Amino acid sequence: MQTIRSLEALRSGIADFRSEGASIALVPTMGALHSGHLALIEAAKRPGRKVVASIFVNPRQFGPNEDLSRYPRREMADARLLTEAGCDLLWMPPVEAMYPEGFATTISVSGVSEWLDGAARPGHFDGVATVVAKLFNQVRPDIALFGEKDFQQLAVIRRMVADLDFGIEIQGVPTQRDDDGLALSSRNIYLDEAQRAAAVALPRALGVAAKAIARGGDAEGALAAAREALNTAGFEVDYVELVDAATLTAGVDPSRERRLLAAARIGTTRLIDNLAIPPADHA
Repeated sequence: MQTIRSLEALRSGIADFRSEGASIALVPTMGALHSGHLALIEAAKRPGRKVVASIFVNPRQFGPNEDLSRYPRREMADARLLTEAGCDLLWMPPVEAMYPEGFATTISVSGVSEWLDGAARPGHFDGVATVVAKLFNQVRPDIALFGEKDFQQLAVIRRMVADLDFGIEIQGVPTQRDDDGLALSSRNIYLDEAQRAAAVALPRALGVAAKAIARGGDAEGALAAAREALNTAGFEVDYVELVDAATLTAGVDPSRERRLLAAARIGTTRLIDNLAIPPADHA
């Protein structure tokens, strides 16, 4: 695996891949890799395709009181994992390569970004859209893969790609989970033993609510019960909401695919999760 830190070298490496007739798959990450990231690499691998992973802890998607300074950074371990997983090129730009002096552009995707995490973390999705747009222009991939755990992020990126004519296929990859159901996240390492044991209440509460809603039960009652279960487990709930899977709007039509999305804090750690609810069967 090549490890590249300059834009000139990246473009040379991508040109070499193209000269071989290869297509390019991009897996953007912020490092601190786990099995969820490696599932993205595995999903990206195809005959005739080169897999490019990026590691960049993007300061523009962290709020002033968020965890940028303590976000885990494990470049050597991450590079080893990517090599073992079959990644072809690792793009690890320094901050000054992504945001040089005088940088003055921000991409904002309205609609899908404006509530849920968009309301809880003002400016977050502007930072995500801006850095992902830069990565797309730097790597020029044919396909880019993102985990469904960050489902609103995935919706924002899909909207941006459609609106700005990037011509890149966006593939969502199902959430990877620990044996007890907790979604894998780089932030799980912040949890102490008691918090880790309590954190399983998040996927469990969503699972109970999702089953009730899928059976045609009272959606608002199921959401309220999930919030109460999280409060009882020691979480501070940001939101638990039912949305249209394509538009992320509330008040959804049961004949369309829906998503149950949640974000909540336990201690100082903020966790997110979501579950799909298939369209109701009207047969």
